[in-house]
Amino acid sequence: MRISDLVANHILRLLEQDGGCAEIQRNELAGNLGCVPSQINYVLASRFTPEQGFLVESKRGGGGYIRITRICLDQASALSQAIHSIGRSLDLASARSLLRYLVEQGALEGKTAQAMAAAISDQSYAIVPQKDRDFLRAAMFKNMLLTQQ
Repeated sequence: MRISDLVANHILRLLEQDGGCAEIQRNELAGNLGCVPSQINYVLASRFTPEQGFLVESKRGGGGYIRITRICLDQASALSQAIHSIGRSLDLASARSLLRYLVEQGALEGKTAQAMAAAISDQSYAIVPQKDRDFLRAAMFKNMLLTQQ
């Protein structure tokens, strides 16, 4: 298992134990897991984003902490948040994360999410120049989500 997976799984366990909100100290967690503190930052920045249903707050200093909260929204709010989080451009990894979050929140059914994932995949855009795919993906994904409201 990669260290980033280990860190993410540990944080997810903490969230489950603490009812969806956990406070960690970065250096302490890094020491317990045998990694460098910057690895904790990387995991938080890449796997615990608002698009994935998390709010991360930090307080720096001697008694500093990082608070991670799982955001639980109703179907309409989750869809609205997802739509508003999509800018002019959307990379494939972010789109997949959004789809996972929407399924977890009950805003999309699994089959619908699978169809949407296929529609926004790089294979679907094979004839579109690479530099334009993320722009097209954002527009397509946003329009598909609008039909779910």
